[in-house]
Amino acid sequence: MQVSMTVNGEEITREIEGRLLLVHFLRDHLGLTGTHWGCDTSNCGTCVVWLDGEPVKSCTMLAATAGGHEVRTVEDLERDGELDPVQRGFMECHGLQCGFCTPGMMMTARALLDRNPDPSAQEIREAISGQICRCTGYATIIRSVRWAAAHEAGSQAHEADSPTVTTGTAS
Repeated sequence: MQVSMTVNGEEITREIEGRLLLVHFLRDHLGLTGTHWGCDTSNCGTCVVWLDGEPVKSCTMLAATAGGHEVRTVEDLERDGELDPVQRGFMECHGLQCGFCTPGMMMTARALLDRNPDPSAQEIREAISGQICRCTGYATIIRSVRWAAAHEAGSQAHEADSPTVTTGTAS
């Protein structure tokens, strides 16, 4: 069967088997290996991508079901060579150890910050509650998301406070 969707802003049409999972479509057919495949039961959350702006677990979703929709993967967080604040937060606050859960955690964190730019630690815990990290104990992940929220707010405040550049001489 043929499936068409938008993946990371690009229109994609491929011939697939009807039983192909979205995670395998992304990894094996499109080469987007940032989305990890962990449990195949939606318990671990390593496979989280966005479908029409909402986090979904791609290991239990058929690729055909994503037809006609917009899919966003972790590869799309970086823009024009600049890491997303969530990616930077995970680096700055050591929100990863082995890195296996990291793409799903980052996609969930980005969705949370898009809805709530200043989440509490409890709200972050709730947002990532459908995901498993076997390495960090979650404290560094929560710190990473809080770092991203603070730095996003700081950069937006900085942009708002920046003086308008004008040409000519000052009086």
